[in-house]
Amino acid sequence: MNLHEYITVSPDIQFGRPVFKGTRVTVDTLFFHLEQGISLDDFLQDFPGVSRDQVEGVLESTARLFQSSNIGKLDEIIA
Repeated sequence: MNLHEYITVSPDIQFGRPVFKGTRVTVDTLFFHLEQGISLDDFLQDFPGVSRDQVEGVLESTARLFQSSNIGKLDEIIA
């Protein structure tokens, strides 16, 4: 699992919230859309700077993270 491939965190971008690498689109925007029942295809259409690979990588990595004993290391993993 390497979230660094998909996201970045910088105090200069979106107040330090995790964003998709190369964009200003926050990762929580993806989860908000999914929670609202908005499809992945619609999210990608709304945010064309975010790639399908990035989204799938974040979703897969997040799923593995929450299934593992490393959940306490979340800050360390995405920093």
